[in-house]
Amino acid sequence: MAQVGRKKNAPGREALMTIFSVRHITDYQYKRPVKLGEHRLMFRPRDSFDQTLLSVSLVVEPPQDEIRWIHDPFGNCVALINFSAKTRSLRFESNIRLDHTPHAALDFPIEATAVDYPFTYDAEELPDLKPTMARHFADPADLVGTFARQFVHTGQPTRTSSLLMSLCYMIHDSFAYARRSEHGVQTPLQTLELRSGTCRDFALLMMEAARALGLAARFVTGYIYVPYRDGSTTLGGGSTHAWCQIYIPGAGWVEFDPTNGIVGNRDLIRVGVARDPHQAIPLSGSYDGRASDFKSLTIQVNVTSDQEVPAPP
Repeated sequence: MAQVGRKKNAPGREALMTIFSVRHITDYQYKRPVKLGEHRLMFRPRDSFDQTLLSVSLVVEPPQDEIRWIHDPFGNCVALINFSAKTRSLRFESNIRLDHTPHAALDFPIEATAVDYPFTYDAEELPDLKPTMARHFADPADLVGTFARQFVHTGQPTRTSSLLMSLCYMIHDSFAYARRSEHGVQTPLQTLELRSGTCRDFALLMMEAARALGLAARFVTGYIYVPYRDGSTTLGGGSTHAWCQIYIPGAGWVEFDPTNGIVGNRDLIRVGVARDPHQAIPLSGSYDGRASDFKSLTIQVNVTSDQEVPAPP
């Protein structure tokens, strides 16, 4: 998972389109030949108005016996891969090329009824939003709710956009990024107590904080472009990335990356969205053997960009 230093939007940058290329390699090594179970791979970016997939390739070693493509309940594109032969190594390499049009944090319009917090979602949208509004983790003392409500003004209006941006920037500025090799995600209470975590932990904390405010939030997995030459500080580079989206009437699902203090889609490449982080794991699978048969796992992610060109009208 990746963290970069927060950057201000460059004047006029939002009118440009960037071509991103992503090379993602995952390499497993085993101490003896093992029988592989089905592997589930989520790497193909979601086509949208702000990112269009131009090309995609996937190379698997050893060659798979079967690969099936499906759409999961959230509309993410998932590859299901099966093998028959035993092997001492397993390697996935995906190469992606897409055009990306950045949208600045303040570019999204908000319906008049939702400009100030609190607000109520439209009755027609509410049934679909409810699963992403429900809190997913126990919080007996409502510590996450208390953390979120510190940005709600007393005795004066609270701008919805300012509330959510303040929450995003607070996590970025006050929590320490700590790369963790263990699988899984910390609970929001753990992240709040430790004041540190990975990008998945920070995304989940912001999601639960937004849900404590009665807002719809969902998890995003993908990639982030890190412009090494602009003076940014890079932590946790060379991995997949995670952030969240909050649903705002009039603006729809808006990107919030609390790890890097990014509001809007700038430099963020969406691959999958889900109600919970466990539903958006980039790669999962199994093998038939002893735990001691596992030798190593290496992950390499490179995100590069071509020359920026004016976006089509």
